[in-house]
Amino acid sequence: MNEAPTFSLLMAVYNAAPYLMQAIESVLAQSISCWELLCVDDGSTDDSLSILREYAARDERVRLIPSSGKNQGPAKARNLALQQARGQYVAMLDADDWLSSDALQRLCDDFEAYSLADCVMFTLVEEYPSHHCLYGMPYQVGDSFTGKEAFRLSLDWRLHGVYAVRRELHLRYPYDDSCRLHSDDNTTRIHFLHSREVRIGAGEYHYRKRPDSISFAIGMDHFGYLDANLSMKRLLHEAYSRDGLVDASDLAFYEQHRWLRYVDMHWFLFLHRQKFLDDEKRAVRSKLFEIYRTFDGDFGCKFGYTRYKEYNLFLLQEWLYFRMRWLLGRR
Repeated sequence: MNEAPTFSLLMAVYNAAPYLMQAIESVLAQSISCWELLCVDDGSTDDSLSILREYAARDERVRLIPSSGKNQGPAKARNLALQQARGQYVAMLDADDWLSSDALQRLCDDFEAYSLADCVMFTLVEEYPSHHCLYGMPYQVGDSFTGKEAFRLSLDWRLHGVYAVRRELHLRYPYDDSCRLHSDDNTTRIHFLHSREVRIGAGEYHYRKRPDSISFAIGMDHFGYLDANLSMKRLLHEAYSRDGLVDASDLAFYEQHRWLRYVDMHWFLFLHRQKFLDDEKRAVRSKLFEIYRTFDGDFGCKFGYTRYKEYNLFLLQEWLYFRMRWLLGRR
């Protein structure tokens, strides 16, 4: 492997044995061969590591990156792989997802045709157990955005976060690993913000929607979004003070988004409170109080979403609002 590959694919693997072969085989089946797949086993306790070793022994383009052997979360694992990436373009591939056979070729064509494109998005296909569909966004293949436009659209995920990026940009802004889970989403927004142009490509990425995944899990990990969103706020304030790429309206827009997500966390706890131990509920409520104090500004007077100076008044509002939603069947 003396010649640098065109693509570096970063794969964080944690207990993905039932899906891992399909993911790797989809890379092996690419219509272009100039890629490398950098795999980090993030403390798996199933057969994932042995599967990775088998593929790495079979094809030198599949590289197994040493890790600590402890589960540290996908951001830290991907950053280990990123440090060894040699490709012109870098993308992630989750261990339970897969690519269409021409996905990398299509993205490569876009990068070569549009010299200002720093990020090219995949066409994201959501794979449910019973059906599949395109990710819902009001844009289509071939649409392009300035970095600032893409950044704003990514704040509420009107643009998704599955894409390839020029390696130099990714090395400058590696994955936000400030939290064990969820903070890696912030990296998408930072990459978009610092891009000259972001384009929607035609290469298909198949995203498996698993009911047992972290996104759907009912547990303490779900509240990691609180710290991840606070980390994003700090990153935006750094960009605001350092290089002027972010303005005051961007900060206010994200703070509004963060507030809505914060209320959602209270609703989640209300819905599932019986599934948490008493110590867990105390820990979550303490975290919610801590995060409450990090908000800036006023978010309006809509019942259920009003921010009061007195936290206990806010909690009373939420209890009344959630009881009304429950009684009306809006769950």
